[in-house]
Amino acid sequence: MSQRRRIPRLFAPLLLVAAAGATSVAATPAAAEPAERARPLSQVIPAPASVSEGGPSYALTDRTRIRVDDDSREARRIGSYLADILRPSTGFELPVTERDAKDGIRLRLGSKDASLGDEGYRLESGRHGVTITARKPAGLFYGVQTLRQLLPASVEKDTRQRGHWTVAGGTIEDAPRYGYRGAMLDVSRHFFSVDKVKTYIDQMALYKVNKLHLHLSDDQGWRIAIDSWPRLATYGGSTQVGGGPGGYYTKADYREILRYATSRHLEVVPEIDLPGHTNAALASYAELNCDGVAPPLYTGTDVGFSSLCVPKAITYEFVDDVVREIAAMTPGKYIHIGGDEAHSTPHKDYVAFMDKAQAVVGKYGKTVMGWHQLTGGNPVKGAVAQYWGLDKTSDTEKAQVVDAARKGTKLVLSPADRAYLDMKYNKSTPLGLAWAGYVEVERSYDWNPGTYLRGAPAESVLGVEAPLWSETLWTSDQVEFMAFPRLPGIAELGWSPAATHDWDTYKVRLAAQGPRMSALGIDYYRSAQVPWPAE
Repeated sequence: MSQRRRIPRLFAPLLLVAAAGATSVAATPAAAEPAERARPLSQVIPAPASVSEGGPSYALTDRTRIRVDDDSREARRIGSYLADILRPSTGFELPVTERDAKDGIRLRLGSKDASLGDEGYRLESGRHGVTITARKPAGLFYGVQTLRQLLPASVEKDTRQRGHWTVAGGTIEDAPRYGYRGAMLDVSRHFFSVDKVKTYIDQMALYKVNKLHLHLSDDQGWRIAIDSWPRLATYGGSTQVGGGPGGYYTKADYREILRYATSRHLEVVPEIDLPGHTNAALASYAELNCDGVAPPLYTGTDVGFSSLCVPKAITYEFVDDVVREIAAMTPGKYIHIGGDEAHSTPHKDYVAFMDKAQAVVGKYGKTVMGWHQLTGGNPVKGAVAQYWGLDKTSDTEKAQVVDAARKGTKLVLSPADRAYLDMKYNKSTPLGLAWAGYVEVERSYDWNPGTYLRGAPAESVLGVEAPLWSETLWTSDQVEFMAFPRLPGIAELGWSPAATHDWDTYKVRLAAQGPRMSALGIDYYRSAQVPWPAE
């Protein structure tokens, strides 16, 4: 069954009071936008690279077909995905067919246009239909996300709606600025079920996010089964911040997340945070501690107090086993090994440990990712450093990252005072933290990844990621309230040309997403900075 729609649970009472205006799915049919008010092609998020507006629009009817190439299993799969979205609200059958014709929605793979790359697409809309063309399946999928946003917001609902289903005439030619457009979900501080992760995947996909970074281990919980070290999950995963039952993913669970992410063209980036943030592992196996004594499980929120025992040989047997088992399951190219806030590990030991841990990742055919503290050691060739510093981070620390980038280390940018989705919007936000300051919607959007780290070569920047830490979050509603509407903005920074980045025009496009998020049951924050329409 699709995880795309759900009826949102009620917020905690505090959140209901403080976040007045958060929305839920309407219970009765509402009229869609009339045909004469078809949404302009330029009014989507992320902003397309090129738009040519004009010409007759196309209206979906009960005669519309979704037409795919007869030799493309991927096009048929994407066509079926689109039909599953459109059928409940329109009431149309929308059969997916290989029979060619000039009308309907046509999904075509195999374009020879090299400018589209692996993720780009061309969308053409006219009187007789909409045609989406791409070189690769990912591009076709992202073209479908654009088509969704060009239809009335009520198309996202799971009950039949009244109205016209009209797509404005014209052409979009689109391809991403960056190949890495990520969002991180911390399932360690609080555990989120497979179904909750799937819900977030679907929400990410609408805005062309293509990486799901799963933070699978921390002091408060170990969330992935490792056959060679079973107590990591069964004991280390048995609690979470504030207590409670915790939880973990079996290997079957993890593979289901991978399968579902792949179906939405997202690559999963698993993270095992090392050598700090390891109390859950240390509590599970006494031999991983230098003194051979296991500490108690931890349910607080302090950081920097735990460390693997760098001199012990068993430490590297542990790292090898964990990386080997995760690498064997994970089709994506990256394994994230953390490396942040290792305050209890002497610098010399930190460097020695990270050298060995990086070698293990390479041994199993994966590319190293780590938080930007990795650049304080010896990043291996091809390594990716994820920068999470602030505008006020010291010049010395920034220079260390820039120097590594000049030597070939790639960068993913996640500045905490811009891209961390768990930062409070303002002082009255009932959820989240504020150690990086308050991050309202404009601040989250109004920065340029290409120039953010002065001196870093432009080609060193792979893209952006929006991390969501879960110290204060434990329900999907709370995740949504903190992620939306900031996540679409980070997604746009990763996808759209820098020339399109303008807050005054973006906030209008974002406001138009409000009814769509409501139709999807997303409990978003109604920032006063955005001119939301009345719903």
